[in-house]
Amino acid sequence: MPAVSVDNILVLPRLPKVDQATATERKVSSVTTAPSGFEGEGFPVRRAFAGVDLSQLDPFIHMDQMGEVEYAPGEPKGTPWHPHRGFETVTYMIDGTLRHQDSNGGGGLISDGDTQWMTAGGGLLHIEAPPEEVVMSGGLFHGFQLWVNLPGRLKMTAPRYQDIHRGDVGLVSSHDGGALLRVIAGEVGGHKGPGITHTPIALLHATVSPGAQVRLPWRADFNALVYVLNGTGTVGANRRPIRSGQLAMFGPGDVVTLDADQHQESRSPALDVLVLGGQPIREPVAAYGPFVMNTRQELVQAFEDFQAGRLGTIPAQPHPGHDVL
Repeated sequence: MPAVSVDNILVLPRLPKVDQATATERKVSSVTTAPSGFEGEGFPVRRAFAGVDLSQLDPFIHMDQMGEVEYAPGEPKGTPWHPHRGFETVTYMIDGTLRHQDSNGGGGLISDGDTQWMTAGGGLLHIEAPPEEVVMSGGLFHGFQLWVNLPGRLKMTAPRYQDIHRGDVGLVSSHDGGALLRVIAGEVGGHKGPGITHTPIALLHATVSPGAQVRLPWRADFNALVYVLNGTGTVGANRRPIRSGQLAMFGPGDVVTLDADQHQESRSPALDVLVLGGQPIREPVAAYGPFVMNTRQELVQAFEDFQAGRLGTIPAQPHPGHDVL
């Protein structure tokens, strides 16, 4: 941690300094602690949005912090083939490697700062698992997966896959050089990320040096969330304490403030957070398992389509002894 960094942060473009006379700083409305669980074939996760009302999260649905875990050889795990419909999955790997494949022809490796942005839309099947060489060697595994809702008019849009390489992520410094921001999608202070989104959102990973402060210009029509990956600090105009595994929800305003504690643990030398927000869709949500729709009838149809094979088929895998062209 972190997977993407720079030797000299002072050479990066900088966020503009927030004008305190005109800015409205957001206060923190709640801080929740993510419970631990298991996903897929048994890899450990923290359920970042547990206990938060879905209307406050809109347009987001679900987020898991995957790891941070040090696997022994033979231990790395993934997910089996499974369907999705009605939303987008965003998988960001901080440390470690996952191989992705879907029934729409998308896929590849996600490793050390890469992001896989998959629009499930009308439906597909996909799988995420560590490559064989990673299973054999073990190693550090840490990342997150975010589910971004789609409005009703785009629920059945054609599936799409974006491979966002770590070298394409927008790197920005806070105005005084105290923090490194990796802008994955959306725009922050005039600096854009490479992710192309159906739903207007902003997503960034910030590393804040001990004792430093970041004041992020934030669209007033977006909600705002901060999830702590590592470290301790305070957030918001009311300076609420926050630590690893906790999520802060913010009220209205156009500035999000983060402060890193002066003294951090040796294992977590800085405050590392995900900052995200988006324009609420404000539509009914009917979500169950791998489907996120607007009505129960649409959910039933999604299950029927999956069972009938209309969401795609698992691609055939080559067998030893067969020629692969």
